[in-house]
Amino acid sequence: MTQYPGLFEPITLRHKTLKNRIVFGAHTANMSVDGLPGERHRGYYEERAIGGAAMIVVEPMPVHATAVLTRGNFRHCDDSVIPHFQRITDAVHQHDTVILQQLYHVGQHGDSDLSFMPHWSPSGLPSYHDSDGSHAMHEDEIEEIIASFSAAASRCQQAGFDGVDLFAAYHSLFEQFWSPWSNKRDDRWGGSLENRARISLDIVSSIRETCGEDFIIGMSIAYSESTPFVMALEDFQAIVALHDSTEQLDYVSCGSGNYVDYDKVMPTFVHGEKLGVPLANALKAVLKNTRVAAESHVRTPENANYVVTSGDADMVSIVRGQIADPHLANKTLEGREDDIRGCISCNQMCWGRRSRDYWVSCLINPSAGREFEWGGDRFVKVEQSKKVLVVGAGPAGMEVARVAAERGHDVTLVEALGDLGGQFRLAGLAPRRGQITELMGWYLRQFEKLGVEVQYFTPMDEQDIIEFGADEIVLANGSMPDGLARQRWLPTEDAIPGFENDNIWSCEEVMRDQADLGKSVIVLDEGGNWRGAGTAWHLAEKGFQVTVVTPDAHVGKELSRTTADFPVRSALAKAGAKFMVDSVITHWYGDRADVRSMLDGTVTTIEVDSLVTATTNMASNDIEIALHSKNIKFHLIGDAAAPRSAPYAFHDGRKVGLCI
Repeated sequence: MTQYPGLFEPITLRHKTLKNRIVFGAHTANMSVDGLPGERHRGYYEERAIGGAAMIVVEPMPVHATAVLTRGNFRHCDDSVIPHFQRITDAVHQHDTVILQQLYHVGQHGDSDLSFMPHWSPSGLPSYHDSDGSHAMHEDEIEEIIASFSAAASRCQQAGFDGVDLFAAYHSLFEQFWSPWSNKRDDRWGGSLENRARISLDIVSSIRETCGEDFIIGMSIAYSESTPFVMALEDFQAIVALHDSTEQLDYVSCGSGNYVDYDKVMPTFVHGEKLGVPLANALKAVLKNTRVAAESHVRTPENANYVVTSGDADMVSIVRGQIADPHLANKTLEGREDDIRGCISCNQMCWGRRSRDYWVSCLINPSAGREFEWGGDRFVKVEQSKKVLVVGAGPAGMEVARVAAERGHDVTLVEALGDLGGQFRLAGLAPRRGQITELMGWYLRQFEKLGVEVQYFTPMDEQDIIEFGADEIVLANGSMPDGLARQRWLPTEDAIPGFENDNIWSCEEVMRDQADLGKSVIVLDEGGNWRGAGTAWHLAEKGFQVTVVTPDAHVGKELSRTTADFPVRSALAKAGAKFMVDSVITHWYGDRADVRSMLDGTVTTIEVDSLVTATTNMASNDIEIALHSKNIKFHLIGDAAAPRSAPYAFHDGRKVGLCI
């Protein structure tokens, strides 16, 4: 039934045949409890196996005390992990899915906050993960690391894994030895190509000897064209070809970025797609025995099929795409591509949560990481259907309407405006954010399939809601810009001084084309997120003279969680935008603003035509108060409960939809 048959041709790796070319690649889910995988971890991976992934690579296992990198890392060098992983491998194998575990050591780029160990590296160079230096390994320590990889692989085999994936990406330990830029040794581990490759060759050989022929050994690498001094394409070709000649390596997976060029490691929408393909294509040209997989922003089945059928790679690793929709593979196989909930490449709850050392989830799929509690879009029908009224078609309203309808309820979704999505839809109008608009299309298709009645231009007050006669009422009517534009870092002011003057607009009014802006504008960005930065980028690209004023130390502070902060600052700077950081606006006069430095108190007056505010919103609570006063029961979700980021609106919608 699929229009992509090439994507579903089986492929053999060592002793296993993969049922298709779609891999759910390694990434740090960070879900362990006391260093052990539990039900959250099992549910997360099994859901992707149920969804049709041919091979799953479980998140990295540190092989040594000096390799610990996250709070959620598994216990290293400890057999107690074996029975816990056995439950995961048993669950995944039930669905005809091959499962591997990644093994890693990041060398000089460690994290002493979590390991309390020195970072072991080839040459003692500084970390790009934090500000620490590293310890140049002695030869006996190198041999200790080789033995630790082999021992870790043996534990994987005992736990039922079909093989291991050796982490060599992003300038981790292997690449630190491979690259003359970071390997300054003059012994048998440095200098010539063969010497620099010795550690990884010895590790592969040791694992093969320990685990035997019926055991897959893969390797993950990554290339950045911005840092050819680390490794150029020709360097990767030479190194991997050397491994290929041993016939012991089964596949190599090709990604993008490194610790020096970090925002391409998990590229957001600011980057193009299929970033791992140039490296995969270069390796395909020189490898004879080793299969090649491409990863990094291979987001859709169409992209994946192109990569495979063009011959750029033998397999594709779709990670965030299968976090967003764990059933991507099966939906593609069944010809239901329109039912795939496409990743919007935002990184807010996958990398964004991981960067704060939480377990990963997904902005548009809040069941990610909760599969053992909520399932993964596999809904149990209710015994008794109810008449459900949802007021407001923003993220919370859309999701609760969809989930309730999936469970068999009769759902009506009313929206005061003429579009789905609320303020989230406006975010899709910012540069490069068209994936949000695609998501709105997905909801429309789901509503049509599920029979959800959507009524646009239908504002409701409490009396309208009561007269509707619903069995369940859900208020998801969102929030509004604070008309007083209060600044959190002017805490004694109840409004921005001078708010009564002309030419002041909210970012929502700007994105709806309701603002009559002059040529020069200030964007007051109090949140450090996409409301301010996206609006500023939108205006800068349209030719406005933009000055961003923020109380934060840099523009896009919250976006640093997603690695999108540097690219958006770069885009703004290239478009001529100016930045005033650590600053607040102490008065707006209608044609100029007084901007005060929070560092030294100096005030600068800037003459501009318009002021655009991205300050904290206020909940639209008139209906809530009215219904509450009449003792009418209702569910209050999303920004209507409290203005927050979009992930929590989707979460509220999913949670309430499951309990109605």
